[in-house]
Amino acid sequence: MAFGNMLNDAEVTAALDACKDAGTFDHKKFFNACGMSGKSDAEVKEAFEIIDQDKSGYIEDNELKLFLQNFRAGARALTDAETSAFLQAGDTDGDGKIGSEEFAALVRL
Repeated sequence: MAFGNMLNDAEVTAALDACKDAGTFDHKKFFNACGMSGKSDAEVKEAFEIIDQDKSGYIEDNELKLFLQNFRAGARALTDAETSAFLQAGDTDGDGKIGSEEFAALVRL
């Protein structure tokens, strides 16, 4: 798991199980279930840096599609509809990607 000791393994497993079927991912439920929404600003920034695979300073749609795999290898990819909804929820400035501040706000929703 890319998040090491940041998240409780049982909570991550429960969060992943809750969205294991295509079309069932809900970012609000996921962040709450895995414990991410209760993490410190520094921990949320660390999570952002893990998800930002290309280190561009933004999370783009291709990184969102593979979002769940950051929590557990072998987790499913998000569907195109789930990826689009996730991006739309987080991209508050309309630039087509999620910056670190946008991500922090998304986690806290």
